[in-house]
Amino acid sequence: MNNKLQTRRALLLLIFIGAAFAGLGFRLMDLQVLRHDELSKLADDNTHRDYRQIPRRGDILDINGNVLATSVEVETVCADPTLIGNQQAAVAHVLAPWLQLDENALAQKLLPRAVVSKDDQGQLATNISHYVRLARNVPPETWLHIRAAMTNLMFGVDEKKLPRADRAFFSSLRTSAVFAESDQKRYYPNGLLAGQVIGFSGVEDVKVDGRNISKIVGRDGIEFTMNTNLDGIAGWRVTETDHAQHELVAMRDQDVPARDGLDVVLTIDSVVQHIVETALADAIQKHAPKSITGIVMRPRTGEILAMVTLPNYDPNLPNTITPETRNRVITDVVEPGSTFKIVVVSGALNNNVIKLTDQFDCERGHFAFAGHVLHDHEPFGILTTEGIITKSSNIGAAKIGIKLGEQSLYDYAWHYGFGQRTGIPLPGEARGFLYPVKDWSKVSIAQIPMGHGVAVTRLQMIMAMAAIANHGWLMSPMIVSHLQEHDGNLVQQYAPQRVRQVVTENTCREMIEALKTVVTKDGTAEGAAMKNYVVAGKTGTAQKAENGAYVPGKFISSFIGFFPADDPQICISVVMDEPKEGYYGGKVCGPVFKDIADRCASYLNIPPDPNLMTNQAPVVAENRSHIN
Repeated sequence: MNNKLQTRRALLLLIFIGAAFAGLGFRLMDLQVLRHDELSKLADDNTHRDYRQIPRRGDILDINGNVLATSVEVETVCADPTLIGNQQAAVAHVLAPWLQLDENALAQKLLPRAVVSKDDQGQLATNISHYVRLARNVPPETWLHIRAAMTNLMFGVDEKKLPRADRAFFSSLRTSAVFAESDQKRYYPNGLLAGQVIGFSGVEDVKVDGRNISKIVGRDGIEFTMNTNLDGIAGWRVTETDHAQHELVAMRDQDVPARDGLDVVLTIDSVVQHIVETALADAIQKHAPKSITGIVMRPRTGEILAMVTLPNYDPNLPNTITPETRNRVITDVVEPGSTFKIVVVSGALNNNVIKLTDQFDCERGHFAFAGHVLHDHEPFGILTTEGIITKSSNIGAAKIGIKLGEQSLYDYAWHYGFGQRTGIPLPGEARGFLYPVKDWSKVSIAQIPMGHGVAVTRLQMIMAMAAIANHGWLMSPMIVSHLQEHDGNLVQQYAPQRVRQVVTENTCREMIEALKTVVTKDGTAEGAAMKNYVVAGKTGTAQKAENGAYVPGKFISSFIGFFPADDPQICISVVMDEPKEGYYGGKVCGPVFKDIADRCASYLNIPPDPNLMTNQAPVVAENRSHIN
């Protein structure tokens, strides 16, 4: 009897052990075979980490290496809501003063939230988010204070008496619930200086491993057009972490460092830029125009040393960036007025249809042509070609245009670059309007020579004048000098680019002789004359057109000139939109040109002109004029 009972017990024990082993085997089969992929991915997700390494965005420098835009190190403060439990209020109370955030709003951000995402099979899955961004652009020293405050955070309980799991929770909360990610912030140390040229940047979120990673992107100016060069190439690190999310350096699998962005070195000279900005600011105080622009460039290379539009903006302050602060040098098109006379006169000289000494009857200020009456600002009689430039006679220019012919006038205007973009690496450049001959009216051949019926940018106009200063060669405008690594190692050098020779060198010499007379006492810009240099230039005064009609009392006033006239080093353009105190280009813009030119000549050490003009100017017309 006892043997049977023992046998039964042994059998039951064997059955139980067998069942246990069978269950264990099934469990192992389930874990290691049937659910291998799922559990392997879960283990990977818990310990495997791919970190994106953000490259440092390159700097923007002026031609002398002065920093115009740079990236400074900041922290993005984040949190893992799953590690905070029900302590949102306590954590928010500590963080809010340092992050300058509302405490209640911050506590709400720290609450766990479900997020819906797609798994590897494309199926929607709901998970609790382990990541929330609390604040960007936190200074590193502020983050150190936050970390210290979290380390010392007390929760009003005697943690020594708590169960081990609760003590571990509070410890993890202090050390891991709030963390920082290294980031960068764009900073413009000179504020308003060259703001529209440099441009500004914004922040764009890129999703990596379920997290939004901040990335700086250019929005305007060089920041925008050179964004790819400035941006750099991201790196990555593949590693493993322990249960507390600390990296196990020995288990690091891949570590590819980020490649920092390149520095962009401009042709802009900060000192020249400042000279122009201050001179234009003074002119605004005196003449109260809607806007004013100034450009300084080297005619032989096309290098732009300064490009200014007022009002301007501070790239550090987004609230100062408005449509009114756009870079009008390249975005706005206007009728150029009399500055455009350099096109028709140089073209006619180049085609040998006129000479500087040829005489034209300017009809005492009234000239009937094709059903229209053209006017001069004074009743001129007989003027030479040179006198037409000196006095800025509309009627004289119209008669030269008629003599040159429609197609030739169009061709010269096109070859000077009008009606097409210059290709300067700045966003928003307009091409202007230069209509083909087939679309001209009967009076166009007389109006276009005086700068009506054609629309140009300020940049196009100074490039045309610079071509005359450069033996007839039209250059591409340069605003980027070279690219370099952050340690100064040269990566790419940009060279001056000739576009085409528009007129001959001999034509340019004749044009320069005529343009010299503009700044004499018989010319329209006596106020632009310099003491130690001979200046060649041209004034412009164009009535503004709105809704297809010219508006009385509204003018675009300009002066473009270069010096020394016989060995041009720099070319300067000044343009005012609706000046309130006087409006003739020579009167309002000529003195601003002189102010800029005098200060630039001193700073750039331009040798004085050995062949200064005498005080006795040539008599080129029977009536003297001091305006237009």
